Amino acid sequence: MASYQLTLKRKQRVAEDTLALYFDKPDDFGFKAGQCARLLLVDPPETDEEGNGRILSLASTPAESELMVATRIRDSAFKRVISALEPGADVTLKGPYGDFTLPVDVTRELVFITGGIGITPVRSMLLQAVAEHKGRKMTLFYANRRPEDAAFLDELTQVCADNPGCTLVATMSQAEQSAQHWQGERGYVDRAMLARYLTDLTRPVYYLDGPPGLVAAMKTMLLDAGVAEDQLRTEEFAGY
Repeated sequence: MASYQLTLKRKQRVAEDTLALYFDKPDDFGFKAGQCARLLLVDPPETDEEGNGRILSLASTPAESELMVATRIRDSAFKRVISALEPGADVTLKGPYGDFTLPVDVTRELVFITGGIGITPVRSMLLQAVAEHKGRKMTLFYANRRPEDAAFLDELTQVCADNPGCTLVATMSQAEQSAQHWQGERGYVDRAMLARYLTDLTRPVYYLDGPPGLVAAMKTMLLDAGVAEDQLRTEEFAGY
């Protein structure tokens, strides 16, 4: 697998405890929306039993000039070093990896169900699909505790507002604990919520990603609703 040396251009807080890192994209680096790569720290001041690298989704689209990854900041050696990086710092990128990517058939209706940091590959796929085929029917169900926890929420809200085929359904399980006034859906994604926004649950291709528990629950729910298993694409974010 190819290896690339990247230099950090900038970083941005995109949600509470969530950091996005931006790098110039090497001319010879190609990837598909939804893929991931292994980010390796160069001579970090501390490390842990999992080593100096992590697999991170590429949250940018192939068409964007920058490579961007986003990660939850936790109390681990890798995350402490990542959060302390300053522009000019060097890292190594290996990849891309993965087949959690858009279907070849551009006429297929798409439904994304994700939560938390699982939004990273979904941002890439949704923006890529909008850019390539405006009007393509897509629905994103995006679950978080509070709006403050929802990375890229404002951007995705605007993208779907500007594209008639795209619907964003953001839902909060602890909206009452937010400093913001939340007027959207509340609670967890369930079959009733899907039925309010989808005319036929058995028709779309579904992309399920996020915490393993969410992915397993959504897969079971959709299979019980009559969705064929070959219409389900899954990717788990175990969290580290």
